[in-house]
Amino acid sequence: MDAHELFKKLSTGLKFDKKRFQADAERFQLVTKHENVLNNEETSIQSFNNTNCSTLCKKRKHEEIDKETENNNKFILVDGMSAFENRKKECKVSMTEEKRLKLEQEKMNELRNKNRISVTGNRIPGPISEFIELSTVYNVPEKLLNNIISCGYMHPTPIQMQAIPAMLQGRQILACAPTGSGKTAAFLLPIIHHLGGPQKRGFRAVILSPTRELAKQTYRECLRLSDGYNFRVHIISKINQAVNKYGPKSSQKFDILITTPRRVIYLLNQDPPAISFNNVEWLIVDEADKLFEDGTRCFRDQLEAISKACTYEKLNISMFSATNTTVVTKWCRHKLKSLITITVGHRNAATDTVEQELLFVGTERGKLIALRNIIQKGVLPPVLIFVQSKERAQELFNELIYDGINVDVIHADRTQTQRDNVVRCFREGKIWILICTELMARGIDFKGVNLVINYDFPPSAISYVHRIGRTGRAGHKGKAITFFTEQDTTNLRSYHYARFWM
Repeated sequence: MDAHELFKKLSTGLKFDKKRFQADAERFQLVTKHENVLNNEETSIQSFNNTNCSTLCKKRKHEEIDKETENNNKFILVDGMSAFENRKKECKVSMTEEKRLKLEQEKMNELRNKNRISVTGNRIPGPISEFIELSTVYNVPEKLLNNIISCGYMHPTPIQMQAIPAMLQGRQILACAPTGSGKTAAFLLPIIHHLGGPQKRGFRAVILSPTRELAKQTYRECLRLSDGYNFRVHIISKINQAVNKYGPKSSQKFDILITTPRRVIYLLNQDPPAISFNNVEWLIVDEADKLFEDGTRCFRDQLEAISKACTYEKLNISMFSATNTTVVTKWCRHKLKSLITITVGHRNAATDTVEQELLFVGTERGKLIALRNIIQKGVLPPVLIFVQSKERAQELFNELIYDGINVDVIHADRTQTQRDNVVRCFREGKIWILICTELMARGIDFKGVNLVINYDFPPSAISYVHRIGRTGRAGHKGKAITFFTEQDTTNLRSYHYARFWM
């Protein structure tokens, strides 16, 4: 046992004040200088902790309480700004955005009201006031905008203001607008932009018209609007040639088809079908209410067959007409999803650019006398005269041809070549007065028709609207004179007619 162990044994249980005997402790190597320093620090710390523990605990507790209070009151600093102020700024931005949206909505409603546009549906896009907006909002190229301006549309018409944005969004629409208001361009422009250019996939757009004359007019307008796009636009002239041209063995170098429903049904009923609509993305029905009329020309069943043949998943169907019926509206609401209805002006009303006149002629014989008086006083051609049937059209033509009047007649009994020649001569001014039936009352756009004469009283208000709609087109003024006899007074007193002439 050495001295250190002996000293430790003897000093067991005794208290040794190291501070008092610091020098002796170091000499006997009981502690080192380093340990002594640490011990002194620990002693100081312990003393400090003992004396200030209560104060520190209280201080920490107050800090935690203050921090919690700040959190609850949203006063935490975020990027140099309190959360309260940040939240206030967010609310201000939200209010500003809400105010901006409200102002935009008010502006859109003001534009619609100004142009008498009424719409129904969900998520309706805003109307445009200038064509240039299509470039900034819908990326419509300048080439297409120049084409529509070259077609005579410097500013969008009311139907174009609302229908074009809706179709560019891929919505299905039922549009009703007055005659001569630019409905053809309203559905052609979105189709051309959407298709982009020619593809070897077969027909991707189909436009259905009630008559071949209207189909040919739409065909010409489509060629003008799609200038520079190199689309392959087709119209069925001869049904027998179409069987071989569009059949399964064809090259499928097609893009747009413009035709009548009966021709399409004939091709679809071939075995195998002589035409394929598997890639049709757009189905447009022009003069929809005419095609839905009851009778031999009822189109409802045909439209069902045609729409079923269009098997493309995202098929868009749009219907356009100057007048609308409940039959068409019910069909569209039942068949078309997310439908938008667009109406310009009063539903089934005559355009306000036409001066309307009623002329009492007494009897049937008085009609011919009144017509000759109007012609003798002088009329500014071109003039359209509407009669009720092809027989009456031929009779009136036989009466006037001997008066030395530059007149011709068009009706369903004339061959297709004869009808095409008559329409061409009337457009070129070689025929001044054209006698026609309801065949020419729908959609046909004769530039500058100054006068429409209803030689026979129209059978319905819708028929009247379409007849007089051959004049007063594209904002130009026109005049319509309607003859009526004692036998016509019953129809004249009805509400449907009274509202046009009040």
